Amino acid sequence: MNKGTIARTAVLIIALVNQVLTMAGLNPLPWSDESIYTVVTGVLTVGATIVAWWKNNSFTEKAIRADHYLKSIKSK
Repeated sequence: MNKGTIARTAVLIIALVNQVLTMAGLNPLPWSDESIYTVVTGVLTVGATIVAWWKNNSFTEKAIRADHYLKSIKSK
């Protein structure tokens, strides 16, 4: 399974639980659009931060030259 399948399945399960609760006369899941937006934004921010930190980001001229040198060695 890929990440998209997992995400779609999770959303489907949440929607089904919400619908069953509503049909049973119970309060639906207590999440507002704003709280969902806040959580999704937070997860995306943390994910982007981890990826940016993990990935080799070269800022100095020496580091950039070293990256080019490494790429040339790997391509041979």
